[in-house]
Amino acid sequence: MARQYNFAAGPAALPEPVLRRAQAELLDYRDEGASAMEISHRGKAFIEIAERSERNLRALLSIPDDYAVLFLQGGATVQQALLPLNLAAPGQAVDYVVTGHWGATAVKEAQPSADVAVIANSKTADGQYCDIVPYAEWAPREGTAYLHYTPNETIHGIEFLDEPDLPDQVVVADMSSTLLSRPIDVRRYGVIYAGAQKNIGPSGLVVVIVRRDLLERAGQPRAPIFHWKRHADTGSMLNTPPTLAWYLAGLVFEWALEQGGVAALAKVNANKAADLYAAIDGSGGFYRNSVAPRARSWMNVPFLLHDPALESAFLTGADQAGLRALKGHRAVGGMRASIYNAVPAEAVAALIAYMKDFQQRHG
Repeated sequence: MARQYNFAAGPAALPEPVLRRAQAELLDYRDEGASAMEISHRGKAFIEIAERSERNLRALLSIPDDYAVLFLQGGATVQQALLPLNLAAPGQAVDYVVTGHWGATAVKEAQPSADVAVIANSKTADGQYCDIVPYAEWAPREGTAYLHYTPNETIHGIEFLDEPDLPDQVVVADMSSTLLSRPIDVRRYGVIYAGAQKNIGPSGLVVVIVRRDLLERAGQPRAPIFHWKRHADTGSMLNTPPTLAWYLAGLVFEWALEQGGVAALAKVNANKAADLYAAIDGSGGFYRNSVAPRARSWMNVPFLLHDPALESAFLTGADQAGLRALKGHRAVGGMRASIYNAVPAEAVAALIAYMKDFQQRHG
C-alpha cells in the first residue's frame, strides 16, 4: 500500500527521508553489525548518536550553554508530574495558565505535589476553549516556584503566536506540539519540555531543556530516578534510555537542519496553516473553525462541517483519497488536520482540494 498523507495529531507523521534512512540502517548501523536499537547505550556508537543529537538540537534552537538538554523516557504528562517535585519546595505555590485540555491536565498532575493556582483560564461557560488569555492578563502570585503554560493546545487548535516577556518569572512551557515548528527564544523560559511524537520523533521520548541553575533546587523528596539533575549529570543515561526513539529524533534534527533550520520550517508552516484556514473561511460556512483568529494554531487545525451528519462521509472519502487521521478529538468532535513539520505542503493542498470537491458534491 502506498504511503498516505498523515494528519495524525500524535504519534504523528515523520519525514519520509528519515524513515528511509532508518530503514537503510535498520539491520546494520554504520558497520556495527546491529541496529541502533540493539547496540549498547554506553558504547561508542550510541554515545556519538546522543552527542550529535544534542549538538544538532542546540544548533536548531540556539540553546545557550547554561541550559541542560535531557532526553528522557515517557511522555510530557510524566514531566507534568515531575515539575513541582524538581522545582518547588514542599508546600510552595505554583501558577498555571489553562487554555485547553493539556493545560488542565498539567494542573491535575501538579496538584498532589504543590499549592496550585490557575491564574488565567480561557474555558468558556459551555466548557469550550476557543481563545488564549493574553500575557498582559496573567496575574502571577509573588514567591511562586514557577509559572506554567501550554503554548499550543493540540486538541482545540489554540496557540500563542508570540512568546512571553516575563523576566521575573520562571516560565515553564509544554512545547510538545510547538518545538521545532518555529524559532523560539530559549532564554525566555526556565524549562521547556516536549513529548517527541509531534515534531521530534516517535513516542516514548521526551526532551527537557532546563536552565542549569534550576537543577540545583532541592525540590521535594523523590526517588533518585525522578531527579532531573541526576539525569543531566549522567548525560540522560541514568538508566537505559529509549534508544530507538533517541536515534530517530537525531535523524529528524539532521533533516530539519537540511531544510534550512526552524526559520525555514516556520515559513512553510505559516503558509500551510494560512492556506488551510483560508479554505475553511472561504467555504461560505460549509466548514467552520471556532478559534479566535489571534489564537489559531499553526500545527493543529480543527474544523466542523455545517451538517454533522456529513462527517462520516467526509472521513470515509478522505481515507479513500489517501488523507488519513482527520477525525477530530472526542472532546470537540468534527475534523482535525495536524500539519506538523513532516506534513508537506502538497498534503495540505491535497486536503484543500478534497474539501472543495466534497463541498461541491454535498453543498
